[in-house]
Amino acid sequence: MSVLPLVFTSGWASGINAYAVVLLLGLFGATGLTDEVPGSLQRTDVLVVAGVLFLCEAVADKIPYVDSAWDTAHTVIRPVAGAVVAALLAGGSGSLPELAAGAVGGSTALMSHLVKAGTRMAVNTSPEPFSNIGVSVLEDLGVAGIITFAVFHPVAAAVIAGVLLLLGLLVLVFLASRIRRFLRRRARRREERRPAGAGGPWPHG
Repeated sequence: MSVLPLVFTSGWASGINAYAVVLLLGLFGATGLTDEVPGSLQRTDVLVVAGVLFLCEAVADKIPYVDSAWDTAHTVIRPVAGAVVAALLAGGSGSLPELAAGAVGGSTALMSHLVKAGTRMAVNTSPEPFSNIGVSVLEDLGVAGIITFAVFHPVAAAVIAGVLLLLGLLVLVFLASRIRRFLRRRARRREERRPAGAGGPWPHG
């Protein structure tokens, strides 16, 4: 069977939490639950690093505004991780060229990352922190569930990931006004933090 469904699903999940994807796939491969995972993802050092970074993300992802800063820093990391994981999966199966797999995984990860980051900006317009925690927990559970499902039912999982990606993009359109409000508020905070007189006119002699 082609590895394309697993490549697509892992790309979608990587855009939300790349460290969880690497950790879960590596553990599934190391425990023998699947033969699709290459040995490079099963290495102990890779699993340890992925586990530590996953815990860091689990904390940062639940704090208002910190989550958006974390997302900004991962705008490149998540798509690259999605592309690398996809290429490794394809290289191990031989059913899909690695370059094509990397393009699918990277582009899918980028789209799902933009959905995640945009949604978090909209959530951060709310003054209470509980919505951030709730959304973060749902994301973590969703990634864990879809990757686990993809190991055993890759085609069905890919269909679900595709539907979730499409719905996320539609939600992003409806949340556009709240996202703009978040960006204006963040720009205002940066202006307030700027030292008095910074960027002002030069004093006259």
